[in-house]
Amino acid sequence: MAKNENSNFDAEGKKNYKPEFIFEKKNYTIMFIGLAVIALGFILMAGGGSDDPEVFNPEIFNWRRIRLAPALVIIGFGIQVYAILLNPKSKEK
Repeated sequence: MAKNENSNFDAEGKKNYKPEFIFEKKNYTIMFIGLAVIALGFILMAGGGSDDPEVFNPEIFNWRRIRLAPALVIIGFGIQVYAILLNPKSKEK
């Protein structure tokens, strides 16, 4: 079956082209949430260093920087993957 090449043109011969976004508003909203979670993870990971290089600060190894912040970053990346794979058009009827 041959594809009808004239279907992309109107009666005057002008090309009918309507630009479309790859994702819909829902996808971009979820992506923004994922980006915020990733940013929060990196913000929680920051700090804990010492101003004096001769003094060791054990705060660098606390629970927030070692467990919570990396978990938030990974969760944020998971949210991003979900937002990319989400197809809101398939649920409309």
